[in-house]
Amino acid sequence: MANFDLIMPKMGESVAEATIIKWTKNEGDKIKVDETVLEIATDKVDSEIPSPFEGTLVKRLFNEGDVVQVGAVIGVISNENGAAATSEAAKTSAPTETKKEVETLAASASKPAVAAAKNDYSQTEKFYSPLVKSIAKEEGISLAELDGIKGTGQDGRVTKADILAYLPNRNKQTASATTSAAAPAKPTATIAAGENTVIVNRPAVAVGAGDEIIEMDRMRKMISDHLVMSKHVSPHVTSFVEADVTNLVLWRDKVKKEFEKREGEKLTFTPLFIEAVAKAIKDFPMINVSVDQTATKIIKRKNINIGMATALPSGNLIVPVIKNADEKNLLGITKSVNDLANRARNNKLAPDEIQGGTFTLTNVGGFGNVMGTPIINQPQVAILAVGTIKKKPAVIETPQGDMIGIRQFMFLSLSYDHRVVDGSLGGSFVRRVADYLEQWDLDRKV
Repeated sequence: MANFDLIMPKMGESVAEATIIKWTKNEGDKIKVDETVLEIATDKVDSEIPSPFEGTLVKRLFNEGDVVQVGAVIGVISNENGAAATSEAAKTSAPTETKKEVETLAASASKPAVAAAKNDYSQTEKFYSPLVKSIAKEEGISLAELDGIKGTGQDGRVTKADILAYLPNRNKQTASATTSAAAPAKPTATIAAGENTVIVNRPAVAVGAGDEIIEMDRMRKMISDHLVMSKHVSPHVTSFVEADVTNLVLWRDKVKKEFEKREGEKLTFTPLFIEAVAKAIKDFPMINVSVDQTATKIIKRKNINIGMATALPSGNLIVPVIKNADEKNLLGITKSVNDLANRARNNKLAPDEIQGGTFTLTNVGGFGNVMGTPIINQPQVAILAVGTIKKKPAVIETPQGDMIGIRQFMFLSLSYDHRVVDGSLGGSFVRRVADYLEQWDLDRKV
């Protein structure tokens, strides 16, 4: 019989720890290779952790609600045959802790010192995970209020589920108190912009009879804070170009059925747009930059990592990133686009897959919009919106003279940070993207 360590996997360069939301397997349960064993959460995304081994889960070293460091042993899987079938991920994983270290971890798993993070609620002896503290901070929950929440985790700890279950009743009480107060206080927001801090007074909003109060979920609040911050950090300018994409449309109509039959992938317009953007970034690399926090230095990015804004069934938005898009061919980009979009809508993205973007593309045409003025996804300095493709009458120049014909047009809208991107660069870049789309080769092979 052989024992194998189940490790908290690395989920991105900036992700050092995660909170265990739920164990999907109990001790004694049989596990197959790549079968989900537990669900975890970081401050950005929830993920399922599959088993790299086949066998029986003989020990769970951490409980639901615990915060665990990346690389730590979180469980032990036993294989009666003495050798476990392993996934490719396990074959390339780093060496794990010894049996003695596993026993030490198991003995200390319930102690508050496990994976302690910077504690904004340090005036209490209770232990709160970074995820719980993050939610409490976003919701404006005081220490006294947080201490009063009944926890269902180990030793009475407050878990993510506890604090989320607490919020609806709390918010109803808060809303009731606000509407009944004679002179409600004006809520404020503190927004950091480089070395400057801006205090914004939000307007008081009256609630009328019959109005419905809908509490924003955590993701919507994060989106809200991020976009408000972006508008304060970057002076936004938007340039527009109308592109004749008739050849692009005709080519896609000609090859999409054969492409899907051969590759098993649907060929949408998004990979075509991303390819054009990647080419244009190589032509204008100063669009692929960031401004450092002091607002005095420009960071020129080596890699071209293009984020694609993706609408979720909940109505929220997430931006998975296609890393090194300029190094992929059209098939590679298509596979990445379809895979990331599908897993985004099913909440299957890993934290690293929504980080590291250097430029963002958003397709407002998917909702029937002809153009938009998107907000920059910080710390990037530019974002491109592509509108819907519409047929229009146009003047066509020929050797025999001008004529009127029906062509396919679309608008491209580039919003950029005017601190470092002037109109010349921004306008030239979006024009170059349009050129690549307009000059599409009708005889191109894929």
